[in-house]
Amino acid sequence: MKNIEEQTDSAVLLDDQSVSAFLRQNPDFFIRNARQVEQMMVPHPVRGSVSLVEWHMARQRNHIQQLEEEITLLMEQATANHQLFDRLLSLQGHLASADSLQEMLTRLHRWARELGLAGANVRVFNDKWHIGAPSDFTQLGLSRQAFEPLRIQRFGNEHHYLGSLNGPELLLLLPQAKAIGSVAMSLMGERGELGVLIFSSRDNQHYQAGMGTLLLQHLAQMLPELLSRWIERA
Repeated sequence: MKNIEEQTDSAVLLDDQSVSAFLRQNPDFFIRNARQVEQMMVPHPVRGSVSLVEWHMARQRNHIQQLEEEITLLMEQATANHQLFDRLLSLQGHLASADSLQEMLTRLHRWARELGLAGANVRVFNDKWHIGAPSDFTQLGLSRQAFEPLRIQRFGNEHHYLGSLNGPELLLLLPQAKAIGSVAMSLMGERGELGVLIFSSRDNQHYQAGMGTLLLQHLAQMLPELLSRWIERA
């Protein structure tokens, strides 16, 4: 009776954690029991069961394949980042060499059109820039009070938004634009207090949540300094 109780207690204590602890404390277990290990079978979802050795090799192959996929992805990202840097450097020089603010904005818009977009627009907050009459740049002004509901709804705590806008939102940001399907927007300024950069597409699916914002981020950081050449900060 005592032996039966001992066996029962032993079976209860022999769980996954205790087996794992035993193997960690006895790293030579598989060497000492190599023949038995080779004969162990592991359940397989397709083949019913496979040997422990074959199962381990399959795990290694899957791990190697996963590493290869990650390396490929990193290489693709590095190539994309290099191309992005070259494109951004070229655009920055092109914008900086403009003779006027209108010329700079035209060049930014043209660059966006060359990428197949509907255009690129810059709006600045009225309380942060001196753009009132008799300035020629009043059309760039945007009321922070009018923009605040859109910022809360679309940006939340982020500096970027990619997706669609409703009619009133488009009318506020792009009153002259037509047939805009989706936009990519980035707030300018360290706290998003200077204005907003807007790229627009006629394709509803062109800009979607989760897409990269590295280009937007760099441009939003670069533009306020360029704008300061022609517009005085408040």
